[in-house]
Amino acid sequence: MNTADLGLSYLIKLSRMTDADPSASTTEQTLDQSIAGAVVGGLPAAITDLGRLVRIPSVSWPAFDPAHVAESADAVAGLLRDTGVFDRVEVKQAQKAGFPDGELGHPAVLATRAAKNGRPTVLLYAHHDVQPPGDEASWQTKPFEPTVVGDRLYGRGAADDKAGVVSHVAAIRALAETVPADELELGLAVFIEGEEEHGSHSFVNFLEDNREALAADAIVVADSDNWDTETPNLTVALRGACAFNLTVSTLGHASHSGMWGGAAPDAMLATIKLLSTLWDENGSVAVAGLTSHDAETPPFDEAELAASAAFVDGVRAIGTGSVLSRLWFQPSITVTGIDAPSIANASNTLVPSVTVRISMRVAPGQTSDDARDALLAHLTAHAPFGARLDFHDFEGGDPFLVDANGWAAQAAKQAMTDAWGTPPVEAGIGGSIPFIADLVRVFPDAQILVTGVEDPDTRAHSPNESLHLGVFKRAILTEALLLARLNQRS
Repeated sequence: MNTADLGLSYLIKLSRMTDADPSASTTEQTLDQSIAGAVVGGLPAAITDLGRLVRIPSVSWPAFDPAHVAESADAVAGLLRDTGVFDRVEVKQAQKAGFPDGELGHPAVLATRAAKNGRPTVLLYAHHDVQPPGDEASWQTKPFEPTVVGDRLYGRGAADDKAGVVSHVAAIRALAETVPADELELGLAVFIEGEEEHGSHSFVNFLEDNREALAADAIVVADSDNWDTETPNLTVALRGACAFNLTVSTLGHASHSGMWGGAAPDAMLATIKLLSTLWDENGSVAVAGLTSHDAETPPFDEAELAASAAFVDGVRAIGTGSVLSRLWFQPSITVTGIDAPSIANASNTLVPSVTVRISMRVAPGQTSDDARDALLAHLTAHAPFGARLDFHDFEGGDPFLVDANGWAAQAAKQAMTDAWGTPPVEAGIGGSIPFIADLVRVFPDAQILVTGVEDPDTRAHSPNESLHLGVFKRAILTEALLLARLNQRS
């Protein structure tokens, strides 16, 4: 089934709306019902728009054609203009931080409308760039051909994060359809980034260049997931990130392994011994100076972990403490790549140098810089055989903790409860959204809400990425209810 045919078949199936709150006023109930009707009525168009965006292969990595990212930005700008609610919609670029010659980042979209009569302003964030498709042979459908199978829409970016983009657009459409133009006084800014999947290198400069236009009382970041397809998340904790390349060198050139093996230290041996010091016998991180965050976690056992992470038969979990504390509140270190001779090119020589990519997740409560310094000190202190270490190509971002008691968080949780029919889980995320720390720094008074359209079966970044269409509908409804209610807030 293609996206153009989808709306009619799902209109009734996805139209469930919870009963109105009996304590709410008649006016509030009428507004909620009108918003729900507008969301359901607009769902076919939203799914069709999402399908059109998925067809644009907007991969922001250097090896891919940047024209596709520009095409995607133009398409998103068109969707926002067509809502008719914005004073200004622009496609803009900013200079990459730390890059020479004033190199610009990929195009982003900025749409704004001013608040009136003391109403708050809400900034809506998502990103329109996507991950590379990877091995297309691993996909059950074509990665850039949106395809519906059962309740899910498959395609690269179908969930991460073009569904976030379209959920913003669809919520604004429902708001504009329901609230008369002369009564729509909520301030809105929409920032759709074009390079989140490749480091957000121009993000900080974009914030600084457009600080006044982006200033808001609440910021909704639609780039996270949900507990399951029937239960929403409000993400209240994110681990930070630090990644870098490490080159381990022991020899000036390759040497015959028969002539010198057993006495001359090769770089592969040194690298393996050095990396093995990063974890203890349980697989927990064993680096002095890295900290953990102490907080309660919902029930989630190791059998659920094994199923969700697709353990091979016989494999056991690593680490100690509750499963979710390991994923949300403890540091982790992963070697994500190795540059070394392939087996096909494995001659009988001692390897002079090896380069690995090390990725660390930083627990809430510790800065990325402090964690990085602790890890570099550990590696330097444990270098075997006097091996020379070279660290380069650093990236990083701080962790994030949300105050879920603020007025915006309370409004968001109520909107989730009404749209989904069940209260949200206040959940941590093991992954990182490093730019949130920049939002906190530039807009310290704004309340930040991290929401999303993903679920445990989304497989973001992997082959067969997909969006659950029921989750999509409820995410749109949540945001539309939130915006409509904030439009009535002084």
